[in-house]
Amino acid sequence: MPLFRYSRWDGSQKLDLDADQLLSAMADDLLYDGDPWRALRRLMQQGARMPEGGRMPGLRDLLERLKRQRQERLERYDLGSSLEDIKKKLDDVVQTEREGIGQRTPDAGQRARREQKLDAIPPDPAGRLRELQKYDFVSPEAKEKFEELLSSLRQQMTQPFMQGLQKALSNMTPEDLRRMREMMQDLNRMLRQKAAGEEPDFEAFKAKWGQSFPGVESLDQLIEQLGRQMAAMQSLMQSLTPGQRQQLDEMMRSLLLQDERLEAQMRQLAMNLAEFLPLDEMAQRYPFQGDQEMNLQEAMRLMEEMQRLDELEREIRGVRQLEDLERVNPERVEQLLGPEAREDLQKLQELAKQLEDAGYLEREGDELSLTARAIRKIADKALRDVFAVLKRDRVGGHAMERRGAGGDQTDETKAYEFGDPFLLDLKETVMNAVERSGPGTPVRLAPDDFEVYRTELRTQAATVVMLDMSRSMLNNGYFLPAKKVALALSALIRGQFPRDALYIVGFSLYARTFTPESLPTLSWSEWNIGTNMHAGFALSRQLLARHKGGTRQILMVTDGEPTAHLEAGVADFSYPPMPRTFQETLKEVQRCTREGITINTFMLERSSYLTRFVEDMARINHGRAFFAAADRLGEYVVVDFVRSRRRLIGR
Repeated sequence: MPLFRYSRWDGSQKLDLDADQLLSAMADDLLYDGDPWRALRRLMQQGARMPEGGRMPGLRDLLERLKRQRQERLERYDLGSSLEDIKKKLDDVVQTEREGIGQRTPDAGQRARREQKLDAIPPDPAGRLRELQKYDFVSPEAKEKFEELLSSLRQQMTQPFMQGLQKALSNMTPEDLRRMREMMQDLNRMLRQKAAGEEPDFEAFKAKWGQSFPGVESLDQLIEQLGRQMAAMQSLMQSLTPGQRQQLDEMMRSLLLQDERLEAQMRQLAMNLAEFLPLDEMAQRYPFQGDQEMNLQEAMRLMEEMQRLDELEREIRGVRQLEDLERVNPERVEQLLGPEAREDLQKLQELAKQLEDAGYLEREGDELSLTARAIRKIADKALRDVFAVLKRDRVGGHAMERRGAGGDQTDETKAYEFGDPFLLDLKETVMNAVERSGPGTPVRLAPDDFEVYRTELRTQAATVVMLDMSRSMLNNGYFLPAKKVALALSALIRGQFPRDALYIVGFSLYARTFTPESLPTLSWSEWNIGTNMHAGFALSRQLLARHKGGTRQILMVTDGEPTAHLEAGVADFSYPPMPRTFQETLKEVQRCTREGITINTFMLERSSYLTRFVEDMARINHGRAFFAAADRLGEYVVVDFVRSRRRLIGR
């Protein structure tokens, strides 16, 4: 049998979000601008909170890890110590030679001349390196140490140009210099041809010089390799102090650029590479502040690591679409940030597929759209968000004291009273008799023992949710709460009152209807100037005229007074509002009242104009007006809708 082990949650355990949780995490963003791409991108960027605690990391978390990795290196290493290491080794060569002179030169005069020549060598590393290459050593040990150092430095300093030349440059001969110039000429010729739009013969170059560039299979790979290595050297130079930079530059010239023509070719190479790569952007100055010493080879390797961190950061910051994210290499992320970061990246790369497989997203070419199933899920979440508030501070807000005399049976029971439908709860009835008379048989029933089920009468209702879609709603941040209200009402009616009718009317300069399914994808472009309540009430009255029985009501959500009305079907806008706009809007309120339509208004602002207008409207219509904070709007609207229905049942 499988063995399971349980432990206390400590935040370190990793849980995956399923498709339902991912859609829930995206819901507010989807409602805000109606674009699945944007909502998905924000989820990828910001991550999401887990229902069990903790959170799913996003791209911002990967960027934060990159920042920590970079800062850890800056605080650990002393970049200048790479030159100090060279200086110490050169000092050791000079000291070894001095000791060798004393041991191998018995003649005092000759020994003095040797020491005088040794003393004439400059004390700075670049000067010593230059002069020691011309010096005739007495001590074989000193000569061996210097040649080893020289070979090591040449290998390290040629890395920014071409790795395969390191062995040849350890013992540079005139023939080696000639071949190096020839190779540089061929390379520069290819780069110039590519810049001119021609097709260089890379295969011929590879056949001739391929041993100098192991692993390179194309000209683009060669350009990338050379550019990265050259940028690393430039970063090293820029990160040193001016004095250290001068010393390193002089050492490079004395080690490599022994030929003016070779120097010119190398400078030309740097210029040609700049045509294809942003070398200035790739080469960064890094303010190292640590005290851990390193040699030049380690410093070059550190520069390449810092460069790869910068490249990955630019790549992640440049993610705009899923295709951009898919191009981020998980292996490189693992090399720089560890296996956990790779796992987080791969989860982000699979987000869209996970939602598509669950039936929440549909892809048509480059377009993503929500499915009907996703819209229902978002509506259900909006309803849960509303009633989550009720659970915290309005316990029992749905309870009714009065019940209907007939209709649908509920799960609640009560003591039988004369006139109640005789829907007997046999179990509770028998238990009441046993509790009254005690155990034993036969069980004798009395009238007070009878327990019957309560019933609830349901009637049909038609509701129009009038959403103010003026620019002020958008600018004041009321757009998202208003959409969530409409979706919550849709979910409530679909789930609890399936025979009811719900219409969504949006009004700004004009009024138009929306289906609940279209609400999540409403974008900012749908919102306009003007608050034309006159047009909204007229359209709502036409919709409710289809329903002759039951309750008909309008729930209007707005943040401002009417600023437009219709004149012969054309909107007349004015701000501040004209008296005629108020008059025409109140006339439409009177028409709704005569047809038995109740108007309840939910105000998101308390301007004097709006307050005065709503008071006049409530006086005419006998509806209600509420002032609601944006984050509590859903609570007010949905609770009022349910309560309105319950009072009808009571009658």
